[in-house]
Amino acid sequence: MTPHADDWHARVHTDPAIHHGEPCVKGTRVAISVIVASLADGDSVQDILKGYPQLRAEDVAAALNYAAEAVRGYRVVSRRHAS
Repeated sequence: MTPHADDWHARVHTDPAIHHGEPCVKGTRVAISVIVASLADGDSVQDILKGYPQLRAEDVAAALNYAAEAVRGYRVVSRRHAS
């Protein structure tokens, strides 16, 4: 079953007592930023699931959907200068 983009609400949780309030997968201490950074570094979903056996594939998808929504509407400005 493919998770819907808005399903992240049920899987992402923020608690000031866990990871300094950084968004984590609900019921774990695995930060969303760790999952997204791992994917950006080239880790596969299977690599992440192997490293964090408490996660499911739906948690990884929720992390990506959360990140997508978090940056939606933000303007990204390149730091590169034209040559």
